[in-house]
Order: sequence, then C-alpha cells, then structure tokens
Amino acid sequence: MASLSGVRWLTRALVSASSPGAWRGLGTSAAAQAALRSQAEDVRVEGAFPVTMLPGDGVGPELMHAVKEVFKAAAVPVEFQEHHLSEVQNMASEEKLEQVLSSMKENKVAIIGKIHTPMEYKGELASYDMRLRRKLDLFANVVHVKSLPGYMTRHNNLDLVIIREQTEGEYSSLEHESARGVIECLKIVTRAKSQRIAKFAFDYATKKGRNKVTAVHKANIMKLGDGLFLQCCEEVAELYPRIKFETMIIDNCCMQLVQNPYQFDVLVMPNLYGNIIDNLAAGLVGGAGVVPGESYSAEYAVFEMGARHPFAQAVGRNIANPTAMLLSASNMLRHLNLEYHSSMIAEAVKKVIKVGKVRTRDMGGYSTTTDFIKSVIGHLHPHGS
Repeated sequence: MASLSGVRWLTRALVSASSPGAWRGLGTSAAAQAALRSQAEDVRVEGAFPVTMLPGDGVGPELMHAVKEVFKAAAVPVEFQEHHLSEVQNMASEEKLEQVLSSMKENKVAIIGKIHTPMEYKGELASYDMRLRRKLDLFANVVHVKSLPGYMTRHNNLDLVIIREQTEGEYSSLEHESARGVIECLKIVTRAKSQRIAKFAFDYATKKGRNKVTAVHKANIMKLGDGLFLQCCEEVAELYPRIKFETMIIDNCCMQLVQNPYQFDVLVMPNLYGNIIDNLAAGLVGGAGVVPGESYSAEYAVFEMGARHPFAQAVGRNIANPTAMLLSASNMLRHLNLEYHSSMIAEAVKKVIKVGKVRTRDMGGYSTTTDFIKSVIGHLHPHGS
C-alpha cells in the first residue's frame, strides 16, 4: 500500500497550518440487520485499498449495502473493514469506539453513516459521533452543494461549498447547572482552530480554482467568541489577495441562501452555523439524499452524507435514496487516486438522475432503493462491470 502515501492530495494540500491535535424509532429492522450480518465479513483482497466502513443508524446500513453492490459491479479495488457503533441499538461502548478508532487510524480513510445521538442525558454529554471527530481531529467538514442535471429544484445550476469547523464551538460538550433551573453551555472558540479552518477554506478555494470565501458569523452579538473567529478569517484572507473575501451575519446568510444562493462560492463558519447551513443548502438542491460530504484532519479523511440524517422512518422500506452516499463513495475513490472508478460511479449516478426514469420518493418518484442501485449498475462503464 505504498501508493497510499501519495494519494492524500487534498488534506496534504489543504492542511499546512499547525493542528492541535426530531427523528424517532432509529433501530434497524430485523430484515436490515440480517442483511447487515450477511455483509459483515471483511473480504481480504490482495492489492486493494483498506477502508473502514461504519454503517451507522437509520438507513445507513441499507445505503452501505448500495455502496458495496455498486463497488462490486464496478470491480473497485477497495476492501471494506466493517464496524458497528450505535447508541440507539446498544452497540456502543468504549471498547467498540477504540476498535473503530484503531481501524480508522490504520486505514486513514473511512466511509460512515449517521451515528444518531439520543436526546436523553445518560451521564455523558459528548456523543460517540462527536468523540470520534475529536479523537481523529476531524476539524474540517466539507459539503459541496451542487445541482444535479435533470433534477429540477427551486434553484438550479447551484455550485457552492460549505466548510465547517467541527471540533469546538457550541459542540464542546461543556454544560452544567450553575444554580437550580439555570444551565450554562460553554461555546469554545480558539485562535488556533479558527486560523486553521480559515486557512483550510482559502487553500481549498485556491486548489479548486474558486474566487470568493465568505466568513459566516454572529460577531455583532457574540463579540468576543465570534469576534475572534472573524478576526482570524480576516487575518488569513490577507495572505490570499487573489481570493475575494466577504463576511456575513448568520441570520442574513440563511435568507440570502434562499433568495439568491448564486452569490456564494465558498463559505466558512463555526460548528453550529455550519450544521444549520449544510442542511439548508442541501434542501436547495434536493435534500439530504443527494448531497455528499467529507471530513478531514491532517491525517485522516472520512466520507459521509452532507446533511447527516438517519431517515429513520424509511428503515426497512427500501425507499432510501443512495445518491448522496454513492457520490460520497465516488469522492472517496478520487481521494484514493482511483480516478477511473470514481468517475465511472459518479457518472452512472448522474446519468440515472438525468434520464429521470428511476427516482426515489424524496425526488418525486416511486422507485425503490434496489431499483436505483440496479439502474446505476446498468449505467456503469462496460469495462468496469
């Protein structure tokens, strides 16, 4: 696997700053669990790239099944090492978390579903999902929101990128009851991490040939916390004179995205704002089922859905849209320098959507997940099937 050292072009190029280190019923159906078990054994393939797979909750296992079926049909040289971590299926423990971390640290690349976080407080404030991100220092979440040709939405021909810092901010898990009936939640903003995500955003814009970065904040209210984030973005912007830099308050940004999203190119923001904007922007081009996402540290790359939803009401009904997960898997292959297979799968998915005969319910059709997978496989390049 010596070639692995040369394929992590994105994180190597983008991370040069010093880096410190109301869904319910989320259980997977019996049928889905049986399918999961049948797919669970790792197949050792000589010369294949090892990738950690974490199916997650809700329709995650069904979407991962779609990825495995398409990869098999396309003869993709990837070996999945599957692990299960779930707080709602009683498959979460320190031991399981360490197993997942060990696998991800060894393989450097992972594809994951949504690990649902229950709202009930059971003595631990940090969810397993958040702990995973922190332990791997997955500080940059990247969601490329792009319209899919052939699928008409309120806004078409959109192409923007949301970059979110996801290791601090409102997700610091520092909460306490300071007096009876009074809860304090601490939002942590540091210069080091604010500078790091700002530099990542500008490096990304440079690498991808983009022209503008917009820093999203609420510094008019959180003058010190968001003020520091904004100051760091302004300082980093001065180092990139060819990239236009703008700032926008988060509430105005939400309105502008709905009214005129074409004004945006790359947006960079703290944790909570990024979570909200990821979902809002995904809705502009078709929803959680069609937008891929990825998270990076200096060493690791994790590929996932851009809008993290378990879609619990679809579990076991064969109606989930695998588009986002397949496009994310395609991005993963590009990261591994498997350009041929990456393009083959992405083009097949886009052809299915452009032709328009096979559409899942979230896209206004009646096709099943299985129908979509079969159609994608049918559109793969003949040399890859």
